[in-house]
Amino acid sequence: MAEKAKAKEQPAWPHEDVRVHIRTARNEMRESIRSMFPPEFLEHRRAARREVLLAVRSLIDHAIERS
Repeated sequence: MAEKAKAKEQPAWPHEDVRVHIRTARNEMRESIRSMFPPEFLEHRRAARREVLLAVRSLIDHAIERS
């Protein structure tokens, strides 16, 4: 019975400070990568991604209509 109480008292892994550190590191890495490219490239990349998603949507719509 005492072992069950101990298991409930242990903090979840990873600890909150580890999660915060990982999240902060990820955000800083993204910003450093973004700073390497001109804004026009990022706009073009965003537009291209949108076009790919629209193409996938049209394939899904077509498959739904056929079924």
